[in-house]
Amino acid sequence: MMKTATVALLALCALAAPAFAANYPVSGKWGASDRDDKGPIDCSDLRIIDFQGNQRTDSKGGVRAFRNLSVTADGSASFRIVDQFATGQINGRTTFTLRQTDSDRIELHLQPGGTIRLNRCQ
Repeated sequence: MMKTATVALLALCALAAPAFAANYPVSGKWGASDRDDKGPIDCSDLRIIDFQGNQRTDSKGGVRAFRNLSVTADGSASFRIVDQFATGQINGRTTFTLRQTDSDRIELHLQPGGTIRLNRCQ
C-alpha cells in the first residue's frame, strides 16, 4: 500500500512540474527568400522570422509569436520542433522540421503549410 501511494505521489509531482522550453538550434533574424546568395542578405522587404532563445516571432505569419516546447535532432542538421502559441482566442501547438542547409540558409518544413526557405539577415 505504501509503495503504491509513493508511486502515485511521484507521478502526480511529475505531472505538476513546469515544462521547460528548449532553445532553437539557430538564432537571429532570417528572411524568407529563394535566393542562393552566399552570406547574409538584406531582409528589409522580406518576411522575417526571428529566433531568440526559446521564442520565435514571424513578421507576416498568421500567428506572430511562438514559444518552443521541444527540439529533437533528426540527423546532423535537421531538427523536429514543437512550438506552442496563443492568439487570445486560440491556444495551440505546431510541429515543423528545421533543416540547416549551410551557415546562412535554413528551411522550415511546416505541417501543414509547405516549405519556407530562409536566409540569414545582415
